[in-house]
Amino acid sequence: MSVPIAAIAEQDGPMVAFQGVTKHFGGSHGQPAFTALAGIDYAVPKGAITGIIGRSGAGKSTLIRLVNGLELPSAGKVLVDGVDVGGLDEAGLRTLRRSVGMIFQHFNLLSSRTVRDNIALPLEIAGFDRKTIEARVRPLIDLVGLSDKAERYPAELSGGQKQRVGIARALATEPKLLLSDEATSALDPETTQSILELLKSINRDLGLTVLLITHEMEVVKTIASHVAVIDRGLIVEAGRTFDVFTQPRHETTQALLSASIGAKLPDWISSDLKPIPAPGDRAFVRLIFFGDTAFQPLTARLVAALGPEVNILAGAIDDIAGEPYGSLVVAYPADPATLARATGFYQQTGLSTEVLGYGA
Repeated sequence: MSVPIAAIAEQDGPMVAFQGVTKHFGGSHGQPAFTALAGIDYAVPKGAITGIIGRSGAGKSTLIRLVNGLELPSAGKVLVDGVDVGGLDEAGLRTLRRSVGMIFQHFNLLSSRTVRDNIALPLEIAGFDRKTIEARVRPLIDLVGLSDKAERYPAELSGGQKQRVGIARALATEPKLLLSDEATSALDPETTQSILELLKSINRDLGLTVLLITHEMEVVKTIASHVAVIDRGLIVEAGRTFDVFTQPRHETTQALLSASIGAKLPDWISSDLKPIPAPGDRAFVRLIFFGDTAFQPLTARLVAALGPEVNILAGAIDDIAGEPYGSLVVAYPADPATLARATGFYQQTGLSTEVLGYGA
């Protein structure tokens, strides 16, 4: 399954477009080639934060390395702001890479250079003069909150501070696209949150397109407006983060999100649930609140409609891409009359539900 580019791209065109992209590795000396990407059609909206999620080995890292020309496709095209990456010569690739910044999981800082000098490195490589370098580096140090650390070395910095240096360095050449390769995976939750807030502010204030790959659902849920799910070298589901996270259609998406979104039943209850009710059983149902239903007192109305036999077993409230999403797991008698009243109530209110099973 592939996702049409036109379905996701902004009206002024995507920042990155993958058109029928395939990537093979190996295949020499009689050995079969390994297919990392098997025909990717996807567009990264300009000005958005887009997350690519998937299991290890799904093709995430290969996909992102195609964007800045670290890898070239075996077939198909990768377009960055309309430019075909595969058609560039070495000079063209150098120009492209100045417009595409990248931050890494393990920071990739030079231990012998200070914060200031690490940030300045890509400008030195590009041949900028000392005055221009200083004029760009100082505001970047302030932007990432390291004004008092300019002359420190990486060994003197925390993990979060090192990643802030990495972000500032990626911004030094004034790119229009920022790539993030598992940039928060090595950080603790509190530091991760601060880095995500920094990336959100950069996206908002600089209008920078951000493309990040991660296996952390919380990262995508927190900052990405769009998301694509990759599995076995194919994009299997894509769209607005809120839509994909709250109504996942593909089994890979459902598996990735199962532990991250919504209220959960304890294992000792869920392990005994059955697909068909027996006499005296109760129905265990997840109620999902979003959009207009998120702010209505529907739980109280459900109890009023079904009677005092309704039990609330679990609940959770999430913020997904800035939109509210809540869920409750309830149980009530599975007799025909109660089930009919429940069905009528859900139809009347537009409340989304998921029957988890039946049990005593």
